[in-house]
Amino acid sequence: MIYFDNSATTAIDPQVLRTYTDVATKMMGNPSSLHALGTTATRLLDASRRQIAELLGVAQPEIFFTSGGTEGDNWVLKGVAFEKRPYGKHIIVSSIEHPAVKNTAEWLATQGFDVDFAPVSTDGFVKIDELKKLIREDTILISVMAVNNEVGSVQPINEISEILKDKPTISFHVDAVQAIGKIPVSEFMTDRVDFVTLSAHKFHGPRGVGIVVVKSGKRLTPLLHGGGQEMNRRSTTENLAGIAATSKALRLVLTDDEAKRNKVRTMKQIIFDELKQHKKVILFSKMDGFVPNILTFGIRGVRGEVVVHAFEKHDIYISTTSACSSKKNAAASTLVAMNTSSKLATSAVRISLDATNNMAEIEQFLTVFRQIYQELEKVSG
Repeated sequence: MIYFDNSATTAIDPQVLRTYTDVATKMMGNPSSLHALGTTATRLLDASRRQIAELLGVAQPEIFFTSGGTEGDNWVLKGVAFEKRPYGKHIIVSSIEHPAVKNTAEWLATQGFDVDFAPVSTDGFVKIDELKKLIREDTILISVMAVNNEVGSVQPINEISEILKDKPTISFHVDAVQAIGKIPVSEFMTDRVDFVTLSAHKFHGPRGVGIVVVKSGKRLTPLLHGGGQEMNRRSTTENLAGIAATSKALRLVLTDDEAKRNKVRTMKQIIFDELKQHKKVILFSKMDGFVPNILTFGIRGVRGEVVVHAFEKHDIYISTTSACSSKKNAAASTLVAMNTSSKLATSAVRISLDATNNMAEIEQFLTVFRQIYQELEKVSG
């Protein structure tokens, strides 16, 4: 099997799985309990939080644990909106956000908030000048992802941070779910970014664990109320085994991360150079300005799901685009926002590589691609 769908989810690292299993089987205490087992659990929870904070370059009390990226995005958008509603009701998100952000913003619009969607270029980058024009006196939140999940464009977080330097009343949220290990942490964790969301299963951690960075002094209305866990911000018993495993996964993925990115970039370049030689192939992802692991392309006249299933017959797994939308048979929302025609957008498929992939898999993929391309070229006209 060749797995090239790592942007959808990654395989849990064996070392991470061992950590999860050890904690789940040997530490039965609830961190909220007063007895010795609870104290042991609390110490592990604190140690995990401390390691994650150090790896991300933030303070330990700024780390909060959730069930994943979707909960984190919902919490930040809704939490900021309701916390700051007395001061303004205007929210800006980019037009290529993940549904966890985009759909949440659209829901907030039904609750009396004004929402604007910042446009992107035909290559999938937020237009800084257009974003700047959307800012109003009553703007309370801007949310822009670090890395687009469908085409891999790296968004100008540093430039947006500069724009917001003299606008302290505007909260700045970055969905960095696709960014860990793909770009340096410093590219999305700027001093001006107030909130960041991450998801463990995107970097070889367990599913069902997320991280929200809430910078010191920033307030969020809680989504969950109850026992007061997570410093009274997110009530529910902590997933201790998942959190400890996530801490291990983050440390592992950020170890020698530049070398890993270079390896993945080399593999992507080989595929990119091959695909661009075929006249019916359109490349939606590029090399410069894009993460090294995502390569989205299409074959003119062929729907993306046809290509996905053609590869699947050879035990090679790729995706149409976002895993959250792939079963809806709709054009990728990012490509629509990039003003790609509907016909071309529905042809899109996404390869998402990982440092665990190798050159032998790349060669096998390209061999199969040539075969599939010849077969589809005949039927697509």
